[in-house]
Amino acid sequence: MSTATTELRRFLTITGQRFKNGQSAPEMFSPAVDKAWHDLLGTPAYEALCQESAGRPIRHVANNGHGPIAWVTAYEEVYGPLPEIWFTDAHGNVDRDAIARYQENGIVVAEWDCGPAGGDGDIVPDQPETASR
Repeated sequence: MSTATTELRRFLTITGQRFKNGQSAPEMFSPAVDKAWHDLLGTPAYEALCQESAGRPIRHVANNGHGPIAWVTAYEEVYGPLPEIWFTDAHGNVDRDAIARYQENGIVVAEWDCGPAGGDGDIVPDQPETASR
């Protein structure tokens, strides 16, 4: 399993926990992890991954925003510090400045253009890729 897929599994686990607790959907701010998500969408493997990690279907939806990433502390409590893949674009380029800021203050401020949504059992393909990817 690739690092991006491992992180997608962790992200979906946090998603399931947040939804179960009535919290908002976590922000998908990593283009590299989002690419792994896109690669799996609509496959039986994705449906299984959602059930195993989140305990429910998770849809991929457009959701643009910018700001502090609300779920970092929950991630760190279970998995430790965010790995480099969270600061990597879809082409493998690492944002060293963003990693340094995170390592210095433990806060991630980022932009995102998609995120998870609860499903009713149907996994819906995501929206078309944006030009920024």
